Amino acid sequence: MVVRVAERALLSGAEEVWVATDHAAVKAVAEQHGLSVLLTRADHQSGTDRLAEVVELLGWEDGTIIVNVQGDEPLIDPALIAQTACQLADSDADIATVAHPLTEAVDFFNPNIVKVVCTAAGDALYFSRAPIPYARDHFAREAEGETLPAGLPAYRHVGLYAYRARFLRAYAQLTPSSLEGFEALEQLRALWHGYRISVAIADHLPMPGVDTPEDARRMQKWFENH
Repeated sequence: MVVRVAERALLSGAEEVWVATDHAAVKAVAEQHGLSVLLTRADHQSGTDRLAEVVELLGWEDGTIIVNVQGDEPLIDPALIAQTACQLADSDADIATVAHPLTEAVDFFNPNIVKVVCTAAGDALYFSRAPIPYARDHFAREAEGETLPAGLPAYRHVGLYAYRARFLRAYAQLTPSSLEGFEALEQLRALWHGYRISVAIADHLPMPGVDTPEDARRMQKWFENH
């Protein structure tokens, strides 16, 4: 699966694609497929912490833009990776990420779907598993979970990030915030410490990743048929 992800990343136009892992078996398989691999420490608390180690190991300059693609996204759109990198390159934010409009109330109230609220300039104000922004008057008139009011700026966060190397160096020194602990969302650490996250709005919802063994079997069948 990691090899499939890396193959998609290579199609994005990135200058370099690296597989960062703490697992020797993943490293061996990636190398068998001719991929560039780094074996990192096994004690990282998040993927962002692992990226901070990668920046140091490879000695990237502070302005280098790095897109973090999770290893469980074998159908990630290469154009979305490129869009995220361009979003950061075209701004002076510290991080860029992606969102997609939410149109179904059932998704809006689903705590497994992360929501993001943005400023007029397109920077993230807050990420939450709660339904934000909350349409008070609308939901006072009808039951939560039935419909969303027209024009509600509700966005599903897509967990794809672009960073500048200098931020990743700083991130390794940031203390965790209580917000990220309660919400289980590591990006809140950056907002807590005053860093800017620019949000690109995707025009289509990305293909689903692999979260369960059943997802993995379904993905294997997909690749067998394509």
